[in-house]
Amino acid sequence: MEYRKLGLTDLSVSAICLGSMTWGQQNTEAEGHEQLDYAVARGVNFIDTAEMYSIPPRPETQGSTERIIGSWLAARKNRDKVVIATKVSGRGEANWLREGGAGTVLDRKNIYYAIEGSLKRLQTDYVDLYQLHWPDRSLPLWGAGGTTYRRPSRRAEIPIEETLDALNELVKAGKVRHIGLSNETPWGVARFLRAAELGHGPRVVSIQNAYNLINRTFEMGLAEFAERDGVGLLAYSPLAQGYLTGKYQGGARPPGARTTLFERAQRYEKPGVAAAIDAYLKLAKEIGADPSQLAIAYVTSRPFVTSNIIGATTMAQLETDLDSIELTITPEIEKRIDEIHQLHSNPAP
Repeated sequence: MEYRKLGLTDLSVSAICLGSMTWGQQNTEAEGHEQLDYAVARGVNFIDTAEMYSIPPRPETQGSTERIIGSWLAARKNRDKVVIATKVSGRGEANWLREGGAGTVLDRKNIYYAIEGSLKRLQTDYVDLYQLHWPDRSLPLWGAGGTTYRRPSRRAEIPIEETLDALNELVKAGKVRHIGLSNETPWGVARFLRAAELGHGPRVVSIQNAYNLINRTFEMGLAEFAERDGVGLLAYSPLAQGYLTGKYQGGARPPGARTTLFERAQRYEKPGVAAAIDAYLKLAKEIGADPSQLAIAYVTSRPFVTSNIIGATTMAQLETDLDSIELTITPEIEKRIDEIHQLHSNPAP
């Protein structure tokens, strides 16, 4: 396993991070513990979760993933051996996340309520990386807006400076070591960095956005922040919710698969997606690579990626995904990938 610095911090995290959003719905506590044990044995030291998980979000399962990680930490007594990242929800209408049925916003009251709940469920007194799951301001999220600019609504929003001041209190209190962003834009990253420079600390160290072979939009405007400002990508959905494995081609719906169960993959069912996936599946076959490993290895190999967040519902999937670390993206393979990308650029942004 390769290890990389988390932003400009002294923390080294594994190049592959274990995602956990299926635990508590598609996976039991025992299965979550089995995945954690196996991943750690393979060198993974980075675990990602969120107060909202498991996914899809429901009041009955909210916080279940953090609780599963917490019971594992308590049983293994290895808190100092792993880097734990979790997230506070941005502005939204999920009225089961806060007291009294209120919606979520990124102000001091909400952030404090969220971190205390996460720490309790995780059975720890600090998190290594606390991320804003999505912005407080109005944005088309999770691929809803594509790459077309849309004028934001004029709804109220919490100033970035106010959010940062609240997070700074948590850092000073020792409840949070570092902070990061998620589902963010170049404008948002720049504003957060500028606010920190003006004294509204702390400085963000990472950004967790979708990035995969059919969605390389991170390269346009965001990747440069990794090199120049130490805000590396924690790439989620490297397999495009499983679509890059080929299992959904031709409209297939395998039993037990996420799209079969939840029908939440509209981001990956846009015009041009199937043709792009066919091209990558053909390339994988030609070079004798597993399609999943090719997709994951490509993401891991990008110079602006700090860690690549994988997720699995079976141990076989987890083993395959972790074995991707053995696949080298040679200049020849990268050239072939870029040729496909030129013809099928970002069909699922």
